[in-house]
Amino acid sequence: MVLLAGWITAYAQSTAKPKRKPTPTPRSGAAQQTTPAPPSATADAQFDENAKRAEEARLANRLDEAIDFYTRALKIRPNWPDGWWYVGAIYYEKDRYPEAQDAFSNLITLDEKKGQAWGMLGLCQFQTRDYEPAVISLQRGRTLGLGGNSELETVVRYHTALLYLYFQQFEIAYEVLREFIKVGNEGPKIINAFGLAILRMPVLPKDIPADKRELVTLAGQAGLNMAARRLDRAKQAFDTLLSRYPDEPNVHYSFAVFELGQDADAALKEFKRVLELMPLHQPAMVQMAFEYLKRNDYDKALPLAEKAVELDPKMYPARNVLGRVLLESGQAERAVKQLEEGVRLAPSSPEMHFALARAYTRVGRKDDAQKERETFKRLQDEYERQRNTRQTAETDKSQDPPKP
Repeated sequence: MVLLAGWITAYAQSTAKPKRKPTPTPRSGAAQQTTPAPPSATADAQFDENAKRAEEARLANRLDEAIDFYTRALKIRPNWPDGWWYVGAIYYEKDRYPEAQDAFSNLITLDEKKGQAWGMLGLCQFQTRDYEPAVISLQRGRTLGLGGNSELETVVRYHTALLYLYFQQFEIAYEVLREFIKVGNEGPKIINAFGLAILRMPVLPKDIPADKRELVTLAGQAGLNMAARRLDRAKQAFDTLLSRYPDEPNVHYSFAVFELGQDADAALKEFKRVLELMPLHQPAMVQMAFEYLKRNDYDKALPLAEKAVELDPKMYPARNVLGRVLLESGQAERAVKQLEEGVRLAPSSPEMHFALARAYTRVGRKDDAQKERETFKRLQDEYERQRNTRQTAETDKSQDPPKP
């Protein structure tokens, strides 16, 4: 059971009586919505009595009894948000994830901007191994906000990171995991998740092979210290990791990424070692292409960028670096095509729009260039706004969230 003790009673909802507007019929599983009977004093009295008894049973931890009374109340008023929340929360607490999922789906039908419901829906989908919609629901909850519930925020953040790992979005997972450092959470589960990100292993923690657990833990210590900018400790951890696992390509890759900020020449040496161990390691090619682009060494950057796009056409950073190298090499029309594809793959990336604006300018498409600059500014302003909001929220928190 994934127990979230305490949050079951912390749901922030209006205490006003719900409206009597009927809602769509839910999927099968949890208490079913039905078209309510015409409003009457009898129906009101029955609803009030069932709601009261449901709350009494819930507070007394008689959860089966609470479900029964909540279900009766919801049959009278299927648009009662609190009822769907508590039914879903109780089912989740009892490990009855499909029923909980239906309840939270019904709550979202009533209020699609309720971030807490999206978060809980995603956790239910995770438990039923419905991973693709789960990561969408969890991220939607994070975007909308989880009502200041630090425990729910922690669990949703952790499972979001795990699913990004599972879907091989390692850089995104790494950034999500960095949020734990800001709130002082550096427990074993977080270390192992960092290890999976560093090693680019698309597995969940429960599926880590026994012979890889030490590797993952050591990599996690290196990754966590790198994310926390504790450079000396990160370097020590990487040294230990490299000495024990000298033939692991992603150990060299992650160390190279770490070294880019300190010693770019040493980083390039490590990236080359990665390609010796794994000749088709596409992320290493992208990193090397960016470094050679930075050095204006386009002859070395171009074949790496072209191969990277060939290996993974859907990786937009590869399109970005290839387009920029082509532009600087005098192949502006080819650059435009690569950067347009990059924008299509990542429409919310400010960097992609900025690069495409430069390419449009180079080929004389002034109007298109202006549109891309405006999009870049809008996305950049939105990014800054969200970052400032997160920083304010972190400053306002008076205590660390519990560890998942």
